[in-house]
Amino acid sequence: MRDLVYYTQTAKFRRRFRRLQHRLPTAFINTIAAISSPPNGEPHPLLILWRYQILDPDSDIVTYWNHVFLLTSILALFIDPLYFFLPLVVAKDLCFSFDHHLAVKITCYRSIADLFFILHIVLKFRTAFVAPNTRVFGRGELVMDSNEIAHRYLRSDFVIDVAAALPLPQIVIWLVIPVARNHTADYANNTLSLIVLIQYIPRMFVIFPLHQRIVKTTGFIVKTAWAGAAYNLVLFILASHVLGATWYLLSFGRQYYCWKTACARENNEGNIGCVNQFLDCKSMVMPERQYWRNVTHVLATCDPLNSNIGFAFGIFAEAFTSEVASSPFVEKYLYCLWWGFKNLSSYAQNLDTSIFLGENVFCIVTCIVGLVLSAQLIGNMQTNLQSMSVRLEEWRIKRRDTEEWMRHRQLPPALAERIRRFVQYKWLATRGVHEESILWSLPQDLRREIQRHLCLSLVRRVPFFSQMDDQLLDAICERLFSSLNTEGTYIVREGDPVNEMLFIIRGQLESSTTNGGRTGFFNSITLRPGDFCGEELLTWALMPTSSLNFPSSTRTVKALTEVEAFALQAEDLKFVALQFKRLQSKRIQHAFRYYSHQWRTWAACLIQVVWRRFKKRKLTKELTRREDEYEDENVDGVSGANQRGLGATMLASRFAANTRKQKGLHGAETGTSSSLKMPQLFKPDEPNFYTDHDV
Repeated sequence: MRDLVYYTQTAKFRRRFRRLQHRLPTAFINTIAAISSPPNGEPHPLLILWRYQILDPDSDIVTYWNHVFLLTSILALFIDPLYFFLPLVVAKDLCFSFDHHLAVKITCYRSIADLFFILHIVLKFRTAFVAPNTRVFGRGELVMDSNEIAHRYLRSDFVIDVAAALPLPQIVIWLVIPVARNHTADYANNTLSLIVLIQYIPRMFVIFPLHQRIVKTTGFIVKTAWAGAAYNLVLFILASHVLGATWYLLSFGRQYYCWKTACARENNEGNIGCVNQFLDCKSMVMPERQYWRNVTHVLATCDPLNSNIGFAFGIFAEAFTSEVASSPFVEKYLYCLWWGFKNLSSYAQNLDTSIFLGENVFCIVTCIVGLVLSAQLIGNMQTNLQSMSVRLEEWRIKRRDTEEWMRHRQLPPALAERIRRFVQYKWLATRGVHEESILWSLPQDLRREIQRHLCLSLVRRVPFFSQMDDQLLDAICERLFSSLNTEGTYIVREGDPVNEMLFIIRGQLESSTTNGGRTGFFNSITLRPGDFCGEELLTWALMPTSSLNFPSSTRTVKALTEVEAFALQAEDLKFVALQFKRLQSKRIQHAFRYYSHQWRTWAACLIQVVWRRFKKRKLTKELTRREDEYEDENVDGVSGANQRGLGATMLASRFAANTRKQKGLHGAETGTSSSLKMPQLFKPDEPNFYTDHDV
């Protein structure tokens, strides 16, 4: 059925197309024919796109178009008041004129802006909307039917959008005014001004819902604070532009009213025949007008430079005393813009008004609008600019509170200085952004991707992690969190429970042990980027029957410099060990023992003890051998016994000297005790390497 309807409509189009074929260009004919004729029975893609493409109101293309159309609408609001500058005053000839060259330029700019309004109407016919009855939960359901979209749009904003898109000023200037019977400058000015003011209202009503729609979709109009301040300043400039153009137009009208009143007074006196047509510069070629110009006193009666005249120009006299009305367009426009700026920012306090009703109403409106816009401008710009330093201000308040708290609690100067360094270092590292709150507000998949992006490249620097596959690294990266430590901070002390593993990214740590407070025992090493501490926790996590009590630390870890590291909590490590059996493989356990400083210390102490035992057994064997030799050589009586006693004494003294010598050498090299017993360091159970296979 759909194909039948399509071919019926296409046949009608072909018949109409043949009638106009001889009137249209060849390229246009080929394009239309290609679109209307379906190749191989399929419609053209452009035709399908127009018929079935419905846009999501939250899509990127609609959001981008809304921003473009908002900018275009603001520019259109700047263009429309330019029509108020078309009237010109030729004071020496006592007439009004019309700037046709400026009218052509403004018409071109206005026509381009109207095209954007038409495109906006077309786009709204193809933009879906959320059904009101589905907004109970979540975003709601989009209505994608084109008929329902068109029906809803026609009932809501279509009339306002069409009123804003109509080219009314162009029609009035180039079609209505030229064919009017009384097409004088004053008539053209009044008609055009009325049309512009009438159409200015729907164009402003188009901007307000568009502004709200952009904020609802993206949450903001502009991304940066400076752009937001500039946006509010542009709106204030727009108000000044409209006010200055309106002031210029009212000044023109006030001058014309004075001339018309003086002309009517001359007609009442009956001395000079004055008609309103003489006030238009088009009548300068008339002989009557030249005679009237030579004998009339209208120019002297309505001269704003003369303060003795009976007509009060009020706030509009400045347009003529400063020769604004007869100046070129650029000078005229800038002066009127400055006039609008000056009086909006000062709430019209500097205006010296007359008793003319329209003038006073204009000043009252100027004062109210200036008060409202100035308050809005100052408030919005203050909000936008303060948002740039809100984190800095929060940090200053927090630092001030910290100083007051330390002073109130009378903390020692050294401890207070460490606190200040930590607060300063954390600010330099994070700039006051709470990363944890941002991450936990996102879905789990996004958190995993962010943690992988932030941590994976840094985690791979740790040699222990380089033995793991990507799946295990993803699970670990997902649970890592950053840790900052200043110089002199104790990460963990010997004997305290270990609740996290620390993987160093930047900085240096000192790891030392006394073997549980053993007298004369001390071992110290420096941990650098790529090392880790808290390895007791991994052994605890790999034990299937590990208790809830955390293992005790066998070392004291202290920060030598500012340290940036990743930390892994005990619960997270236990979860990874239980979920991923790969962590219990022989290769990873060998890598852990190789890079673990605890295992290195234990191995070094074990090698020392074994070596000392070997030396002791060797010396004992040597002593026994020599005693046997002396017994064989001295087998006679007392003399033999004395010699054997003397030999035994010499060997004993030599053994004691060698023992003291070995003690001095090993103490200088290793810094450990000379005790022949093995240090009782915490050592994980030996795994069975013959039965442990990779999982």
